[in-house]
Amino acid sequence: MIKIEDYNYELPQELIAQKALEKRDECRLLCVENPHIPLEEGGQLQLEEKRFFEIANELGKNDVLVLNESRVFPARLIGRKDSGGRVELLLLNKLNETDWEAISRPGLKKDRKLFFGDLKAEVIENLEETVKIRFNFEGDFWKILEEIGKTPIPPYIHNDRENEIRQDYQTVYATNYGSAAAPTAGLHFTNELLDKLLRNGVQIEKINLNVGLGTFKPITEKNLESGKLHSELLEIKAEVADRLNIAKKQGKRIIAVGTTAVRTLESMINSEGILNSGTKETNIFIYPPYKFKFVDSLITNFHLPKSSLLMLIAALMGNRWREVYELAIEKEYRFFSFGDAMWIR
Repeated sequence: MIKIEDYNYELPQELIAQKALEKRDECRLLCVENPHIPLEEGGQLQLEEKRFFEIANELGKNDVLVLNESRVFPARLIGRKDSGGRVELLLLNKLNETDWEAISRPGLKKDRKLFFGDLKAEVIENLEETVKIRFNFEGDFWKILEEIGKTPIPPYIHNDRENEIRQDYQTVYATNYGSAAAPTAGLHFTNELLDKLLRNGVQIEKINLNVGLGTFKPITEKNLESGKLHSELLEIKAEVADRLNIAKKQGKRIIAVGTTAVRTLESMINSEGILNSGTKETNIFIYPPYKFKFVDSLITNFHLPKSSLLMLIAALMGNRWREVYELAIEKEYRFFSFGDAMWIR
């Protein structure tokens, strides 16, 4: 039986990266080969240390990179209640043009009026852990958020310089507003690196999954009992699905950039092994002994203990994840959102 504690490890605080590198693609890259062969069967892990930009020397016409192009938006709103007290909202899911699901601090009662500068809102429903908020506004809501909102960052990053965070906590290819957290494996790519990969013949495809903050939450017994995670909205366009299905049939290596890309692809496979297109909510929870149906390889960061992200890594590389993480700690790799990268080849 799977246990949450099996996915715990001790991390020195000083290895938690607090800011992005000036040159994104100069971060360290730990390449991992043969993670599936148990040590008792004589399988030795092959580990290679590189800089991220050197990935261009490894990829070519038989490789497909799949990127999550979702864009982080300034989802934190700080304002006041009609009673005069301070309130903070974290917007999670857009329900329609005026309504959002959000986390509130403090908790809010139904019908409570809220004010964020000129932006007005009202609590229309209390849910189990969240509230439904209805906003009253004129104009483009996203532009309003850009002006008054703050970028949500993980609690382990102690940097409140909004201008810096907005630039650093965003992939260079981010397009579609919707994520409350960045698909962080993509932060290592630069436009120059992507151009070089295209010249090398690498096929680059973009899908979308709006990353929720639940991605980074520790796993609970409730998750294990249900076999499900928080729900997130994804989209794969028809032409993208067609190209990916052709690439898979041709035997190309499908390399997911980040766990969100993995969850998107694995959520859209049908019983015949064909990748479907469309938009839907997914709560897929990938953990051992999950068998991957479409993804062959993964570029990712080093993840939080006891998280669904770490369990997904374990599903791809088995118990050998612990050896890799121990080596990364020993060699003082930078961990979490602004940290270094790992490529499970």
